[in-house]
Amino acid sequence: MVNAENILICIAVPLAISCFFITGSARRLIYAFLAGMVLCIFSAYIAGLIQMTSGYNTEVTSIFLSPMIEESMKLLLLLFCIYVYEPSGKKIELLAVGIGAGFATFENCCILVSSDTQQLTYMLVRGSAVGVMHIVTLVALAKGFQLLKMYKAFSFAGIVGILSISVTVHGLYNLLVSKPGASSYIGYAMPMFCVILLYMVNVAKRS
Repeated sequence: MVNAENILICIAVPLAISCFFITGSARRLIYAFLAGMVLCIFSAYIAGLIQMTSGYNTEVTSIFLSPMIEESMKLLLLLFCIYVYEPSGKKIELLAVGIGAGFATFENCCILVSSDTQQLTYMLVRGSAVGVMHIVTLVALAKGFQLLKMYKAFSFAGIVGILSISVTVHGLYNLLVSKPGASSYIGYAMPMFCVILLYMVNVAKRS
């Protein structure tokens, strides 16, 4: 079995080198992508440690623990970027998309290598479901931060409220796809539905 750290190195090194030759938004997107991959592996470490110490099985960890751990880590990273670099609204969303894409790409690569699956249909579904879901929850976090800043309500209660939304979406997805049948189809379609909804919100804001 290939270690996750080896996959991280193989993907991260070329991306890190490319940052020497690009500037502006492209470089920020690459940085966010790299941060998302590192965030993914740290989240997996934490979830694995809690699973071992608590005695929960893989299904319980996936449905109840992973959404809270992963979304909390994403939130902390976005908060760090906001407080340290003070990005504008559009830059916050760019960071969120980059982190989500990096998180999803690294997770899918690890699943692909560890499961040794050769089914194209399975990977298409996973890429358009799990991969999209990580981007959706981070964009939702970014938009929540934008609203808090707009209405000058950047408080602990507001941050927890935003986190609860992303954890709920993530946890609901994991719960729906945990069992085969109609519920899993709804779960697989949910991230794409959220993407369309968020895209329509962006279009409405620009018009």
